[in-house]
Amino acid sequence: MGKKLTTRAEDYSKWYNELVVKADLAENSGVRGCMVIKPYGYAIWEKMQAELDRMFKETGHENAYFPIFIPKSYLSKEASHVEGFAKECAVVTHYRLKNAEDGSGIIVDPEAKLEEELIVRPTSETIIWDTYRRWIQSYRDLPLLINQWANVVRWEMRTRLFLRTAEFLWQEGHTAHATKKEAIEEAETILDIYSEFAEEHMAVPVIKGTKSEGERFAGAVETYCIEALMQDGKALQAGTSHFLGQNFAKAFDVKFANKEGQQDYVWATSWGVSTRLMGALIMTHSDDNGLVLPPKLAPIQVAIVPIYKGLEQLDAISEKVLPLVKELRSKGITVKYDDRDTHKPGFKFNEYELKGVPVRLAIGQRDLQNNTYEVARRDTLEKQTIDASDVVSHIEKLLGDIQENIYKKALDFREDHITTVDNYEEFKQLLDTKGGFFLAHWDGTAATEDKIKEETKATIRCIPLGDEQEAGSCMVTGKPSRQRVLFAKAY
Repeated sequence: MGKKLTTRAEDYSKWYNELVVKADLAENSGVRGCMVIKPYGYAIWEKMQAELDRMFKETGHENAYFPIFIPKSYLSKEASHVEGFAKECAVVTHYRLKNAEDGSGIIVDPEAKLEEELIVRPTSETIIWDTYRRWIQSYRDLPLLINQWANVVRWEMRTRLFLRTAEFLWQEGHTAHATKKEAIEEAETILDIYSEFAEEHMAVPVIKGTKSEGERFAGAVETYCIEALMQDGKALQAGTSHFLGQNFAKAFDVKFANKEGQQDYVWATSWGVSTRLMGALIMTHSDDNGLVLPPKLAPIQVAIVPIYKGLEQLDAISEKVLPLVKELRSKGITVKYDDRDTHKPGFKFNEYELKGVPVRLAIGQRDLQNNTYEVARRDTLEKQTIDASDVVSHIEKLLGDIQENIYKKALDFREDHITTVDNYEEFKQLLDTKGGFFLAHWDGTAATEDKIKEETKATIRCIPLGDEQEAGSCMVTGKPSRQRVLFAKAY
């Protein structure tokens, strides 16, 4: 499998970059800042997509698709929205190329200039709300619960595979409601879906909260979020759900006749998660040997490696293994029987360890004689010899144990890295030496928030939901504070 990974202790960033490439998840493309998601990486994303799609549909949402191109005039209709995205927009100005007259190559045809320039979507609120104006006339048309799976473009200058790329995949939900209460409930429902998905499927513990005004989505009245902690002590925003109030409805004149026959503007939400979740998955669980994947999202849950000399031994092992493969698949477990004769067992063991396959079985001549399998689990690297008659039930239990164990490990790490601080000097010292999340009082002003960010690079990740309010004094200014907020350095 080539040179070993850089360790996390040596260089966490380099370890991450190497792992994404060596584990065959993704690679950089010929377009700066854009990635190629390889089949193994895309298979993980497909599992994420399938589960989230199921959860959305169970709560009444439907999928649709909207154009990738947005007229520039649409973006300017909601002032804070355009201000938030203007610096990241890719703009289409012409629609045709031609050969240069001097033979120097292909140039943009100056006569093929668009009448109105088009924005390659950074997010779809504007094009969708222009559409909703035609779809919504009456309270009978509400609620409108739409999701789309798409790609978006945000012209990032500093990129990293999965975590921040100029183009990425995501889902974006856009809903319309008759009342403010319904819209807020929708935004909170989606936050709960994201939290459940992260914890139950990704095995990533998250903290739910709301963003400060300075960190809100451009055009939102309230932004709800889930925040996760990576192994290097930095936070990663894993999902956001926005209550948009009536801002976009007013910008695009989306009104409806309510039950009393009066015209009113609809209430809105938008929400999304992206391929950034792949980065969260990698950085939360993986180790110096490679990926560690939660069984619920692993493309291959069980890999079986035969150890043999000659075709006769391989045939005997295959005769034993193939019924096991069939039985495991009948139970919904994904299995790969790796009988390739182009690679040795040791190479295969290293490959599946690097790719984070949760369970690996090995079977050689002695196992064949003893009616056993060697079973190795990826999360702890422990091995056991299991009788063939018990191996299916053992694997079923083991997959559940691994899912629980890696969640608990991540949760224990997070709990060990949540620090309550009252003193700004202590905050700055621990931020550099310990890292992680910090619960501290803040006076609620943008000036103090900006000062902390400028001096420490830490931001308010969220104002935690569900925490009891605790009166105190801002760690910077000493002014009154109603509750602690969550600070961290972040991706």
